[in-house]
Amino acid sequence: MGLALSNARADVNSAALHVRVRKQLRGISGRAFALEVEFSAPAGISILFGASGAGKTTLLDCIAGLQTPDEGSITAGDIKLFDSAGGVSLPPQRRSVGYLFQTLALFPHMTVEQNVKYGLARLGSSQQERRTSEILESFHIAVLAKRRPGEISGGERQRVALARTLVTRPRVLLLDEPLTALDAVTKASIIDDLRTSNQRFRIPILYVTHDREEVYALGERVMVLEAGQLIAEGTAHDVLRRPELESVAQLVGFENIFDSSMIERHAGQGTMTCRIVGSFVEIEAPLTRLDWQRPLRLGIRAGDILVASSRPEGLSARNVIPGVLRAVESRDVIVIASVDCGGVPFEVHLTPGAVRALGLTAGAQVWLVIKTYSCHVMQ
Repeated sequence: MGLALSNARADVNSAALHVRVRKQLRGISGRAFALEVEFSAPAGISILFGASGAGKTTLLDCIAGLQTPDEGSITAGDIKLFDSAGGVSLPPQRRSVGYLFQTLALFPHMTVEQNVKYGLARLGSSQQERRTSEILESFHIAVLAKRRPGEISGGERQRVALARTLVTRPRVLLLDEPLTALDAVTKASIIDDLRTSNQRFRIPILYVTHDREEVYALGERVMVLEAGQLIAEGTAHDVLRRPELESVAQLVGFENIFDSSMIERHAGQGTMTCRIVGSFVEIEAPLTRLDWQRPLRLGIRAGDILVASSRPEGLSARNVIPGVLRAVESRDVIVIASVDCGGVPFEVHLTPGAVRALGLTAGAQVWLVIKTYSCHVMQ
């Protein structure tokens, strides 16, 4: 469903969104927990990332006014949308918040132009025409103006829904997994349009997604929500490529995560040697500021591991680990290899061409090659 929650014109500016809310929730498993977050989202796109049931949609609903926090405050620029202490709670239609849901809810009996123009009923006809024409052009759907939603593609309907939400010029834009059902090419094209639109309007945008590629393509800032708490925030590279928490590593797709301990520091090189618990496997990883006296976890992406069919020599990579290939399984366009390295199971992702070229079969002796900076130490 896609809604423009206000007909009123919001000044297009760089005012930040400030949120401090607490609300009791019940998770997917039925366990009660509290959504308790505090953050500021500047003009631009902030990604809200997390597993299902973490509280992401509830947070958006609180900002839009569709749910009421138990306590806290929500401010867009100098406008108070909600303040429990002051007894302020603006209704959704007065918040000037654009909200696009997963289901677009375009009116099937209206044309594209009529759908986009729907949120501008309070403006004069000339302003309606001008704004509608501008937004249709910017989202490359002007040629579809006279068609109905049933006569256009899914990607085109998505563009119409985004245009309808932005044409009201909201103070804040909330996007709840808006591109989930689209193919990669269409998704990439719409992401480009959204990024261009954001450069023009420069309003705070909260974008909920489970897709790592969307995070890298769009996110100027990433916030990770787990069980109602913000557990990590920063740039996409800082949060996803070098996570410091195991729960974040699991969310962003680290297939290999091991209990480990630091056995030697190499301060001059900026590295340390870790041993995987219960084995003799030692791996050199970047030196971190984590408390090495506490249990550590070592994470490595399956796609960051190279495989050799004979022991490689003369490499810059510091980690060369012998193992036995236990299984090879084709899955879509990748091959998943299971390798036993002295009792430590590694998952490795390869291309079918690499498997054929190396002649990899179950039972073969192999060597895993892992760069130091592909190893991520977490607490």
